[in-house]
Amino acid sequence: MAVRIRLKKMGRKARPFFRVCVVDSRAPRDGKVIEELGYYDPMVRDTDARAILTGERIDYWLSVGAEPSDKVGVLIKKYGTNGSHLEQQKAALARLKSKVRPTAVAPVSAAPAEEAPVAESAEA
Repeated sequence: MAVRIRLKKMGRKARPFFRVCVVDSRAPRDGKVIEELGYYDPMVRDTDARAILTGERIDYWLSVGAEPSDKVGVLIKKYGTNGSHLEQQKAALARLKSKVRPTAVAPVSAAPAEEAPVAESAEA
């Protein structure tokens, strides 16, 4: 069985999203996968935050003979275990986390308000 690491297309029209998967080479693009190794979202504005990969599993599959597709090969070279863009990726992900929009309505705390101590009124 020839095993490939390739992209599986998800998402919707005009909003693509891809999962990086290990697949039998004879399986269709969106068919059954052996294992999912990460994802690639081309709609993210920051280029270095587009791909999230699990490096140790990719290394395992490459060691047992799985061949990456052209696009996945580029992603592995950039964001794999010893990738050339790992520092830029960490910085880009940190920027994305800091830009998260707050929720529309802040949650109301359920803790009751502090009341005056009962012991002082009993002494008086």
